[in-house]
Amino acid sequence: MVLGGGHILEFNDVFNTVLETSDHGSFNSWGRDRFWHPNRGIMDSLTTANADMPKWDAIKTTIIRNNRFRCDHGWDVDLDDGSSNYHIYNNLMLNSGLKLREGFNRVAENNIMVNNSLHPHVWFVNSEDVFKHNIVQKSYQDVRLSGWGGKEMDYNFFPNEESMLKAQIYNRDLHSAFGDPMFRDPASLDFSVAENSPALKIGFKNFPMDQFGVQNAELKKMAKTPEIPVMRDPSEENKKGTLVVAWLRNDLKSVESEQEQSAYGLNTPEGVILLKVWSGSPAVKNNGLKKGDVILEADGKKVKTVKDFFKLMLKIKRIN
Repeated sequence: MVLGGGHILEFNDVFNTVLETSDHGSFNSWGRDRFWHPNRGIMDSLTTANADMPKWDAIKTTIIRNNRFRCDHGWDVDLDDGSSNYHIYNNLMLNSGLKLREGFNRVAENNIMVNNSLHPHVWFVNSEDVFKHNIVQKSYQDVRLSGWGGKEMDYNFFPNEESMLKAQIYNRDLHSAFGDPMFRDPASLDFSVAENSPALKIGFKNFPMDQFGVQNAELKKMAKTPEIPVMRDPSEENKKGTLVVAWLRNDLKSVESEQEQSAYGLNTPEGVILLKVWSGSPAVKNNGLKKGDVILEADGKKVKTVKDFFKLMLKIKRIN
């Protein structure tokens, strides 16, 4: 808990963290301030009636900038249980991404999340969160969202079209892009992007990669550095048919082989397989979907791949 706010955390190199436990972060905070209540319904009512209530205790903005984080069993940055009023920018997150659990007024921009993404957990409908100009390498890893309550989620850079389309179904990231960010030298922990990187077109700006941790020459010789990430290639995963995308807390993948065609009793190797379902998902409650089902059509239109499915869902959303 960062009482009162107004703190600045910058130019740190944080790694070898959360090695023996879990559900924590290289940076972790709690924010169970006066708006907090164990009954979520009451808490929703309190914060709806008093929009400024989250800032009664988190009075000033806490800034987290120009840091390098690596967490092995949690999140690189974990703003837990009501943490509010943060500005998070120009951070390199090497392993586990950024978690924003229920809280308010968090602005995360111009961060790099290597092999990971944003984890929005049980957001409030009026959270006023902002997530823009970030590079992510997975689809958003949302948990128990009744709605995307953020003020702005746009102009981010995704690894592939499927992960971007998932966000666009909910009218988020309509101006975002996808592709290879063209990191300069990941093997040397340089994740700045090349001059012709498409990530620059969505407003991402390079920040220094040599100012994390100690700067004294003698101390630098003694200082350890974090483990270098093994870069995942989303395009190769897609070609191999291993791309799994979450939708309403259900895991989907395209049918991409004759083996899957045979196993699911299909006429052609086309469709979208439900690998895992959540019993509380609207898709399960309203449509009776079950684990192992294959979606072949939606709204009377043929569905061949996950990409087709998300494009169709986006079209239906816009019409409605």
